[in-house]
Amino acid sequence: MTYVVTENCDGCKYTDCVEVCPVEAFHEGPTMLYINPETCIDCNACVEECPVEAIYADVDVPDQWEKYTAMNEEMCNEYPVIIEKTDPLPGAKTLEEIRAASGD
Repeated sequence: MTYVVTENCDGCKYTDCVEVCPVEAFHEGPTMLYINPETCIDCNACVEECPVEAIYADVDVPDQWEKYTAMNEEMCNEYPVIIEKTDPLPGAKTLEEIRAASGD
């Protein structure tokens, strides 16, 4: 099993999760983060730290976001590892704003 960063991260890029990752599994793309499935040790530490609930175990990724499983694997080869917390993107939405926009 591995963890997957999904749609709620795209456009926000909160990095609280990278600080708790013991194996440097996160990679930073322009608009979101990705988890390297080869590096991830399935510790679950990142899930609780994500303020927008964007991280799921690969077996629990909602059907509508299944494409993110392959996307994480592919994109981690394109972007550098990130190990320190940085500011979120300008205009990053909160979980409440994301839910409101999707009608949840």
